[in-house]
Amino acid sequence: MGQVQAHVGFELRSGETWKNPWDMYTALRDNDPLHHVEEGDYYFLSRFDDVWEAAADSSTFSSAKGLTVNYGELEAAGFGENVPMVFLDPPEHTEFRRLVTKPLTPRKVSTIEPAVRAFVAERVEKCKAAGKADIVDELFKPLPSFIVAHYLGVPQEDRALFDQWTEAIVQAAALGNVEGAGSAFSDLLGYFAVLAERRRSEPADDIVSDLVRAGEENVSIARILGFAFTMVTGGNDTVTGLLSGAACLLTQHPEQRAKLLADRSLIPNAVEEFLRLTSPVQNLARTTTRDVELHGRVVPKGKRVLLGYGSGNRDEREFGETAAACSVDRPIKKMLALSFGTHYCIGAAAARLQGRVVLEELLGRTPEFTVDVEGGVYAGGNYVRRHKSLPWSVS
Repeated sequence: MGQVQAHVGFELRSGETWKNPWDMYTALRDNDPLHHVEEGDYYFLSRFDDVWEAAADSSTFSSAKGLTVNYGELEAAGFGENVPMVFLDPPEHTEFRRLVTKPLTPRKVSTIEPAVRAFVAERVEKCKAAGKADIVDELFKPLPSFIVAHYLGVPQEDRALFDQWTEAIVQAAALGNVEGAGSAFSDLLGYFAVLAERRRSEPADDIVSDLVRAGEENVSIARILGFAFTMVTGGNDTVTGLLSGAACLLTQHPEQRAKLLADRSLIPNAVEEFLRLTSPVQNLARTTTRDVELHGRVVPKGKRVLLGYGSGNRDEREFGETAAACSVDRPIKKMLALSFGTHYCIGAAAARLQGRVVLEELLGRTPEFTVDVEGGVYAGGNYVRRHKSLPWSVS
């Protein structure tokens, strides 16, 4: 008699259940690559090629109704006219993205490297002097918030308030419950409405000023506010996830750390490998605009499909038998950590810069650092895998 196949299922992860979603992903890739989750009535794609193709086809897999598995999420969030760009499909998305990409190109992003390096070096030296720290609190969370505030043009004197709003909104968005941010959401939008108005008479070198210069007829205040929300939710916890995940991988794989210490030119490629393995954005949903046939089944029009970036990035069909292994010199032609197609991460260059500089400074100043992988605590949220705290030490 043949073996009875074990039940294969998908469960949204959050908090400590993020420690190991990998076994679940492997089972789904091998046995049920288009998995229907009855509770919630949505589908999960787990294989690299399927996720890649769905991400590329925004006309079939639309972002316009939201990115979580919760039907009616945008109506519940109450964005009104302040719809963030992540919820736009072409041609609206294409036109707006063109207005905001120039400051975020790799060449333009490189100009902020000295400021980033100074920020990181100061924090690393503080941790080094203490000998131990919660590296998330000291560096991995403050750094992306610093970057987002820079690009949005938040003045230094407002950074503390901005960080409070950001934390509340990121926590709520991670749970797929934007309205749960309470007054922080309305306070943030109110703040940027005032800031955008100020930039009309006092322009600065930031994206809000660029959008204001485009004119109200091209970019409404509501669209600027939606972009601010996109930057806050997309640019903070995702980078924290990359940095904390990278620190764990370097602790778990001392032979890979040794490679980086021996050859620092490998660090940019190591960032790619760490992005692949950590996949801070583990999954995001789309809504089908037509019936879609896949793996001998049909996904009806109007159904949520969760794109499994984290699963696809460990698919042996794309990355070979060593897909789950960490190799800082692995050639990586393509991956899903930054999505693909229309919604390819607008902050990709900034995320890579932060990853590279943090690795350079940590390895250069504290080459023997370790983190307590088992003692780390994962944050709540079904879509972004990141640490809330991570004990760090250096001898």
